[in-house]
Amino acid sequence: MAGELPAEAWAACPAGEGAQGLRLYDWARIALPYAVEKGYARYVLIRKSRTDPRALSYYLVFAPAEATLAELAAAGLRWTIEECFQRATYDLGLDHCEARSWHGWHRHMTLVMAAAAFLAKLGADLRRSACGKPNETSPNPKIAA
Repeated sequence: MAGELPAEAWAACPAGEGAQGLRLYDWARIALPYAVEKGYARYVLIRKSRTDPRALSYYLVFAPAEATLAELAAAGLRWTIEECFQRATYDLGLDHCEARSWHGWHRHMTLVMAAAAFLAKLGADLRRSACGKPNETSPNPKIAA
């Protein structure tokens, strides 16, 4: 099915940041004829590598019918989720639980995830406030001109 799609069915969308920068892929979707709730649709979402067009990944998607291809391409953000769990493991001790009961395990996981959410919000706020400040080490373009 992917090989029969016309060129205009494909769109370049990023799948998040990778170790070497933005991970850009070509994406396409094919609507599936299954009965679903009104306002929703099922798709086969296809991700194609831009360097090797034979490298394809497929996703089954259930989404609102008005969802754009770019919104559906969020399926490629798996790396970001893995990175969050890795950071919580290394920085906050997500894997350092020696609980012998479900309650102890649940309390540990809740505390670590709350700390991770707090640090993520703090980091986002700091990045947002730093974006509005001028870079003091760079020369002022108005003065240099």
